Amino acid sequence: MVLGSEAATHCGALTGRAAELDQALAALYEADGPGGLQARERRGGRGGSSPSVARWLGDIRKYFPSSVVQVLQRDAMERLNLRDMLLQPEMLESVQPDVHLVANLMALSHVIPAGTKDTARMVVRRVVDDLMKRLEDPMRSAVSGALDRSQRNRRPRHAEIDWNRTIRANLRHWQPDLRTVVPETLVGFGRKARRPQREVVLCIDQSGSMANSVVYASIFGAVLASLPAVATKLVVFDTAIVDLTEQLDDPVDVLFGVQLGGGTDINGAVGYCQSLIKEPRNTIFVLISDLYEGGVEANLLRRAAELVDSGVQFITLLALSDEGAPAYDHALAAKLAALGVPSFACTPDAFPQLMAAAIRRDDINAWAATQGLVTSAKAR
Repeated sequence: MVLGSEAATHCGALTGRAAELDQALAALYEADGPGGLQARERRGGRGGSSPSVARWLGDIRKYFPSSVVQVLQRDAMERLNLRDMLLQPEMLESVQPDVHLVANLMALSHVIPAGTKDTARMVVRRVVDDLMKRLEDPMRSAVSGALDRSQRNRRPRHAEIDWNRTIRANLRHWQPDLRTVVPETLVGFGRKARRPQREVVLCIDQSGSMANSVVYASIFGAVLASLPAVATKLVVFDTAIVDLTEQLDDPVDVLFGVQLGGGTDINGAVGYCQSLIKEPRNTIFVLISDLYEGGVEANLLRRAAELVDSGVQFITLLALSDEGAPAYDHALAAKLAALGVPSFACTPDAFPQLMAAAIRRDDINAWAATQGLVTSAKAR
């Protein structure tokens, strides 16, 4: 392992855990090689960049003690030239908004020198502001519209009448002589409630492979939290659980509160979120995870069944990103699907409409099919 990958032909190839350790070290210290982080960061082309750094930072926490992890992270700062970028404000002018850059800065947040943390926040702020411009209005419009129409009343004021539903409800009262419908029943949009109409709990896996999903989910969480009709909670987890609800007014604070990690205890995180739910039938619970469970799977499935039976709308997003088909635990996704928990990957552009469908209590599997999103098949 000390001699590097070139010694494999003479000393024999490593296998098992030793091979995984060697691969993690080679990614950093043989950075110019085909699998190196530096080579991947420099590679050109028209394709989207890979969140390789964030994933690697998550991997090393699996294999090495914290003291070694800190050394590797500091070396990554130097070898990937992130420190130089943060120390030179003029370079920020050329930085294009990029989710992967934010993911890498999140992963390195605990080793970024104190003197450059303000600059790192400026970079993240720029990316977040750009994403907010793109995503906030669609999210706000979709959710607000669904909330307005999810509460019906039978004594609406004139401005609250839903004319399409009113006409359909009164077609039997058609008057041929007058060529009109006489509405005996008025159907109206719901009046604004004095308390939240829906509770939304976002439970986000912060393992390195989910880095992009964490960025998008944090932004959507902040938008939802700004809507008075939605009570929003945001929880991130790996093997530990962190409730970031109090920081939802600023997505940048949320992102710097995340520590992209390696392990996962989905059961523990779902259990914590279950304790937060006060009105199950008004709650939408979104678990964003690749479902590689490091906790007790049987307990996770039991909790999922309890949530569904109580009336919670439980949805699993295997990824919330533009990265294409994600890697995930197909077997666990199928078991959740059998319990009534739809599981699929979702793009950021589709997420607002997903939340609107959930608020309307639409069939989420049917909605996903109309969007071309492939849901996980039920286990047989």
